[in-house]
Amino acid sequence: MKVKSQKDFWSGVMFVVMGVAFAWGATHYNFGSSARPGPGYFPFGLGVLQALLGAFILFESLVVETEDGEPIGKWAWKPLLTISGSVAVFAWALPLLGMAVALPLLITISSLAGDEFHWKDVLLNCVVLTVGSWAVFILGLKLVIPLWPSFITG
Repeated sequence: MKVKSQKDFWSGVMFVVMGVAFAWGATHYNFGSSARPGPGYFPFGLGVLQALLGAFILFESLVVETEDGEPIGKWAWKPLLTISGSVAVFAWALPLLGMAVALPLLITISSLAGDEFHWKDVLLNCVVLTVGSWAVFILGLKLVIPLWPSFITG
């Protein structure tokens, strides 16, 4: 069988592998029941759905004809490293600097990965996403996430 779309083929493979890995990893947790789901219930379901989606994309890449085979281009190293680095900075900064500083850092560094950078857009994203995250995670879900730097709150 001939691969008719390289992009879809490798995307499908990635989805299947990650879905199976998450579903398999979730089997190490208690499933509970449908009425009272345990910690493994939701990740298992998402892993299975992701694997099924990947299988569909993989099947489509082998069946649906494309004009040029949709070859995979060069790896975009700058965005990959910039976004990975911003997530690492966020993971380091959140416990020390709190959400009010760490999240704008994540957004600002991540926005440097693209070709278009506008301070106005970045600042608007920082405000909206930080306030929204505070409302959802700290106010709504009552998660214990530091909002301000530890040297301010003591």
